[in-house]
Amino acid sequence: MHASGDKALRLILLLGLVSLAADMVYEGARSITGPYLLILGASATMVGLVAGVGEIASYGARILFGYAADKSRRHWTLIMTGYAMILSLPALAFANRLDIASTLIILERLGKAIRTPSRDVIIAYTASSIGRGKGFGIHEAMDQIGAVIGPLIVAVVINYQGYRDAFLYLFIPATATLPLLMYARRYATLNLDRDAYTSISIHARASIGSIPIFWLYLAFVSISVAGYAHFQIISYHIKYTSSIEDVYIPILFALAMGVDALIAIVVGHVFDRRGLPVLILVPLATLPIAPLVFSTNPTFILAGVMLWGIVMGMQETIMRASIATMVDKARLATAYGLFNGVYGIAWFSGSVTMGMLYESSVLNVIIFSVALSIASMLLLLVMLKVLKASSNR
Repeated sequence: MHASGDKALRLILLLGLVSLAADMVYEGARSITGPYLLILGASATMVGLVAGVGEIASYGARILFGYAADKSRRHWTLIMTGYAMILSLPALAFANRLDIASTLIILERLGKAIRTPSRDVIIAYTASSIGRGKGFGIHEAMDQIGAVIGPLIVAVVINYQGYRDAFLYLFIPATATLPLLMYARRYATLNLDRDAYTSISIHARASIGSIPIFWLYLAFVSISVAGYAHFQIISYHIKYTSSIEDVYIPILFALAMGVDALIAIVVGHVFDRRGLPVLILVPLATLPIAPLVFSTNPTFILAGVMLWGIVMGMQETIMRASIATMVDKARLATAYGLFNGVYGIAWFSGSVTMGMLYESSVLNVIIFSVALSIASMLLLLVMLKVLKASSNR
């Protein structure tokens, strides 16, 4: 049985509060890990490698934990375990070596892999009564409120006290996540009976030859994300070129997260009304990001970072909401795990490639990103054409 609209909204709001606190920690730390690793002696390639390994741990391992969630049905145990591991980021305050700092960053990413497929199943299930675009949009907006607050706190602390104290302040929201999550669990009813979803949607049956549309969708995601620059590379470029003062780097990130929160609500609503064709906005918005953020003009960089936030909002909202239209509910956590695994592998590959390309020429990074954005756009258009043909049969 579907969750009622009021209960669905309540659970999504409570999970949003959990994510708000967690993102104060994660995004606050991420806004300065690029410069912090540079201080500890990292090269551009090393920053790209840490970012890439962190993301492949975060996204790649979701394949395993999504499958484990479908088999065990222990969704809340996995969610709580994953959120507990966020404490590794405030511990960066005590890391005075590059290897220790890198390990702590990657450990938190692994925790995200453990919790995310199960959390997305809960959101997809409960939001079916209010609109999945709306459900994921509300959750992402609250998530990004924390992503704005965290970097702003970090910026203030860095300005007056330094990097170590900035990480120490993140212990406060980090320790708040588990009590909030336990409170949210009181309202949760995770019912995975077979009547909860339509068994298989028309999108799941559509195919190109013998290739199911879900796999074509994953191909689109991988190409799109590989060309999407990681903020750690962007922040490294800003500091390396001295385009913007250090104190403004986390502020830039906070602004991007604010844009992310706003766009999530809007694009989620549009997705519920228009469906999968809305995905074309992702490659269109990604296309100009690299030429802007890898310049040395502060105005161009600001515009590029704002676009970066827009794309992140769309990835976290409509890309996730789309999954629930393609896969039957018994395999939904596995599907989210696969989706995020592909996402992470692509972001890892793209991050490492961009880091290496940056060593030789910034222009090569821009060409790489633009080419993949165009390729992903073309692949999506093919997928949408197949879906339209399938629906007209």
